[in-house]
Amino acid sequence: YPIKVMGEAQLELHEHVIRVMDTHAPGFDRSKITVRDSSKGRWQSITLVITATGKPQLEAIFADLKTSDLVKMVL
Repeated sequence: YPIKVMGEAQLELHEHVIRVMDTHAPGFDRSKITVRDSSKGRWQSITLVITATGKPQLEAIFADLKTSDLVKMVL
């Protein structure tokens, strides 16, 4: 299941995403993480793929990702 996180381009954003994914989807394939910077470099899009176990897991991931002020949108 692909998850895309958009937010401010800071190291803390990437660390937050990894921490949340390690909590809710341990063992996800880190080699499939892609990061794209905006044209001016202020924003980043981080996309990763997990094997989802169900709607409760996805809801928990989305809720935890949104706890950071650096995260502007989760898709």
